[in-house]
Amino acid sequence: MSQENVELVRSICAGWEGGDFDSAEWAHPEIEYVIADGPMPGRWVGLAGLAEGWRSWLGAWEDFRAGWEGCVEIDDERVLAQQHFTGRGRTSGLELGQMRSRGANLFHIRGGKVTRLVTYVDREHALEAVGLRE
Repeated sequence: MSQENVELVRSICAGWEGGDFDSAEWAHPEIEYVIADGPMPGRWVGLAGLAEGWRSWLGAWEDFRAGWEGCVEIDDERVLAQQHFTGRGRTSGLELGQMRSRGANLFHIRGGKVTRLVTYVDREHALEAVGLRE
C-alpha cells in the first residue's frame, strides 16, 4: 500500500510542478489542510477549506511555482514531498529565491486519499516534525 501512496504523492506534485493547483480528486472530502509555518500559517478543513487555504497561499504570490525534489516515505500513511518554491510576493515584491525557499508537504494518506496535508515553508521544520534531519 505504501508504494501506492508514494505514487499518489508523485502524481500530485507533478501536477503542481506543471502549475495545476485546481485538481483535488486526490483529497478526502474531510481533508485537513495546514500551513505550519511561514508568513501565513493556518488550518482549514474539508474540500472547501482546502480550496480556501490554497487560494490564500497562492494569492500572496505572483508567478508562484512549486518544483518537486523527491519524496520520502515516512511510514505506511505518511509521505514527505520535498519541494522548492519560486515566485514573488504580491505586497513585498520579495523573490522567494531571496529567502529560504526549500519547503515540503507532508501527506497523510488513508484508503488512497489524502486525509491531511501539511505545508512547510521551511523544510527543516518538516524534517523535525517527522523525526528526520537533512
